[in-house]
Amino acid sequence: MRNTLSEKMEYGRITDGRYGTNKSFGPIGAFEVFCNETASLLVIMASDGIDDAAISQGWEHVSVSLARRIPNWREMCWVKGEFWHDDEQVMQFHPAKDQYVNHHPHCLHLWRHPRQMILYPPKRLVGPG
Repeated sequence: MRNTLSEKMEYGRITDGRYGTNKSFGPIGAFEVFCNETASLLVIMASDGIDDAAISQGWEHVSVSLARRIPNWREMCWVKGEFWHDDEQVMQFHPAKDQYVNHHPHCLHLWRHPRQMILYPPKRLVGPG
């Protein structure tokens, strides 16, 4: 996960109230950021897995939501690039149904554990390469 965020992300950082942080928190915090690629206002909450290690167990986590729909692929890719380096693997996943947690109907999550490699399926199963 990046230690510092872009100027655009910092401009959208929420600095007051329950989720308020400042630049010294690095990637940790809540953000309201306009995504130019889709002309949408994204609400983002991020944790580096260190700030609350007893709860997160080391998982870096970024949630992305919009007011009236779920984020699309382009938005999720843009957010991934804002919080992680290009060479870092990040995942979205679908848990077993009995593990579902849904606190917001229009929210998706990105996850990364820095000490666990994500197993990839062979590229040929996805498409010709």
